[in-house]
This record gives sequence, structure tokens and C-alpha cells, in this order.
Amino acid sequence: MHHDRPATLNRGVSVLLAVAGGYVAAQVLADVASLRIVEVAGFAVDAGTLVYPFTFTLRDMVHKIAGKSAARTLIVTAAVVNVGMAGLFWFASRLPAADSAPQTVLFGDVLAPVWGIVLASILAEVVSELIDTEVYSAWVRRMGDRRQWGRVLSSNAVAVPVDSAVFVGVAVLTGVFPSAVAWSIFWVNVVVKGVVTLLSIPWIYLVRPSPLISPGSGSDS
Repeated sequence: MHHDRPATLNRGVSVLLAVAGGYVAAQVLADVASLRIVEVAGFAVDAGTLVYPFTFTLRDMVHKIAGKSAARTLIVTAAVVNVGMAGLFWFASRLPAADSAPQTVLFGDVLAPVWGIVLASILAEVVSELIDTEVYSAWVRRMGDRRQWGRVLSSNAVAVPVDSAVFVGVAVLTGVFPSAVAWSIFWVNVVVKGVVTLLSIPWIYLVRPSPLISPGSGSDS
């Protein structure tokens, strides 16, 4: 039996790393894609919405595996990575393009950060994901291991509109786009994220709490 424990721990760590990596990757891809506003079914929406909604359930999975503290650390880490990415893109866009590679001249036009969108995206992500963490924890304290689907549904139901409201509000205040476009983005974001939430609910059953976290440690997993 003792020989099985290291293997179990290794599997748990591997799953945690995979889910956490997926979370950070989705955050980064969403922030890059959000620089482009696209039209979907006649409505304006930032392209990051095609990826970002999955982060809420991925966060829930990390919370279940490793607890509240790990989830909070992951949220802050992703925010720092996104700030660093925006800074790198800005710096690279300001450097002169090499004459030997003229095809890279338009790099700044494509990836140079629109700071209003960057600020709106990162602030919305941090606020909404931290709220998601608290709602998830409250559900677990009340329900324990029962109705795990409710963890995802309740936490996302609160965090999703908050995320969209913060993003749109900051983007409007910084003059990124007019309020008419902002309302379109808000409602499409909420609908798309709600649909993704429903589709991703089964994911919470794919992971289990890590044996590295002892019961009663306040992990709220």
C-alpha cells in the first residue's frame, strides 16, 4: 500500500500541472485575442470570448484539486503573466524592424497592446475569478462533496456577469469603444460564457482533491 502512495501523488501533481497550465494558456490566448473585436451572428464581441470562458471551470478544477490558496495563487500568476506579455509586446513593437525581415514590420499593428483593453481584461479576470473562488468555497462549505455540478454552476453564474461588466465598464471609461458597442459585447459575452459553463460542468468530475492537502486544512476543495 505504501508503494502506491508516491504513484498517486505523482498522478495528482501531473493533473494539477496540466489543469493549471491550461488555465494560464487560456488566459494568455484570451488576452491576445481580445485585441480584436469580431462580429458573431450580427453582434460585436471581443475574440477572447471564444477562449476565456473555459478559465472559470479550469479554476474550479484547480480549486478542487489543491484548495483555495492554490486557486488564488493561480489567478494572480496568470495576471502577472498577462501583464508581462503585454509589456513584452509593447517593447517589441517599439524596436525597429530588421531590414532583412520586412514581413515583421506590421507586428506592432497586430500585437502592440491596446492598454485600455489590457487593463480591462486583466482587472476583469482578477476580480471575477476571485469572486468565483469565494462562491465556490461557500458552496463546498454548505454542500460538501454533494452536487459538485453546483460548484461550477453557482460560482460561474456570479463571476461571469461580473467579469463582463468590469471588462466593458473599464473599456468604455478608457475610450476603447463606444457604449453602444460595449452593451453588445456585454450581452454576447454573458450568453457565450453561460453556454460554455453548462458544457464544461462535467469537467469537475474528472479531478479529485490532492492527497497532499489534509482534510480540515481550510482548503475548501
